[in-house]
Amino acid sequence: MARALYIHWPFCLKKCPYCDFNSHVRDGVDHAAWQRALVADMRHEAALAGGEPLTSIFFGGGTPSLMPPALIAHLLAQAERLWGFSDETEITLEANPSTVEAAAFGDLAAAGINRVSLGLQALDDTALRFLGRLHGVREGLAALEIAQRNFARVSFDLIYARPGQTPAAWQAELSRALGFGTDHLSLYQLTIEPNTRFATDVRLGHFAPLDDDPAAELFELSRAITADAGLLAYEVSNHARRGQESRHNLTYWRYRDYCGIGPGAHGRRGGMATSRHKKPENWLAAVSEQGHGIREEAALSPATRASEALLMGLRLSEGVSLADIAARLELDPARLIDRTGCAMLERLGFVQQVDGRLVVTDKGVPVLDAVLGELVHPELVAA
Repeated sequence: MARALYIHWPFCLKKCPYCDFNSHVRDGVDHAAWQRALVADMRHEAALAGGEPLTSIFFGGGTPSLMPPALIAHLLAQAERLWGFSDETEITLEANPSTVEAAAFGDLAAAGINRVSLGLQALDDTALRFLGRLHGVREGLAALEIAQRNFARVSFDLIYARPGQTPAAWQAELSRALGFGTDHLSLYQLTIEPNTRFATDVRLGHFAPLDDDPAAELFELSRAITADAGLLAYEVSNHARRGQESRHNLTYWRYRDYCGIGPGAHGRRGGMATSRHKKPENWLAAVSEQGHGIREEAALSPATRASEALLMGLRLSEGVSLADIAARLELDPARLIDRTGCAMLERLGFVQQVDGRLVVTDKGVPVLDAVLGELVHPELVAA
């Protein structure tokens, strides 16, 4: 049974040039219609994957901080009625650090949000303009201060490996960020995703991405600086003090079931993979016609589920228990990992066995994709 719920709000004021998420700009949004549709989508999932209290809810986007607090309060009330909440249900909302959105933080806290993930993205005005952000550094830091006054748990994002960024500049920026005292940071390397404006800009020669070696140096620097500050890298891009990890995202990385509602949301429940219509208008029409926004629902083979569990779990510093994955999916543990590849990676220092768990080492994390290619059993890849 699913114990985590993801709610997707697809609307933004502007599409960022690096973003390949399911986000859309619209002149107006009928909040009453969206409330009815989201509740219907939620009811459909609860009927199939209810039975246990929710341990986490995550409002993602898009820009869910644009949602009216009353709408969020209504959705949370419905979720509690349908599933129930655990004693310490984590309720996270992604927010942009604009003055207008920060002004609603008090009302969002009153609505039930108890954790905020703030999209600062940079502490440099030139970088923010390059990234297409609508806020400046001063406005972003003011929003961070308001968030820290209203929410017990605050995280924020930074994007590094920007064109021309030097280790000295990133060290200064990250050190400044750590000085704000949050217990969680998400640090993402700038990647040029297909079908984004940045992909077009690179193709046209408007700028060149940072090369792999300098980007890898910044990655190593990030882990060293955050570790020294007590925010350990518990996942490839996420750093937290012990006990402050994102419980919701751990549900994904530990490959547990979760429900996803709203346009483009994905879910995993009982061996089924669900995906919903991405375009907001198509999702609304589907909910109106069939009572939910699902575009595709498919049964996953045990081999596919095992492959997904490995690909997600090996992103974590805690690694994975092969015995646990095999037991959950009723598979032979020997058929999860390519033993020859694993032995080679252990000799090279890219992976290690720790207390019965397979862990990718600090040396292996920067080349994680290559490590996974050698590690996962060929039968799982073929599946």
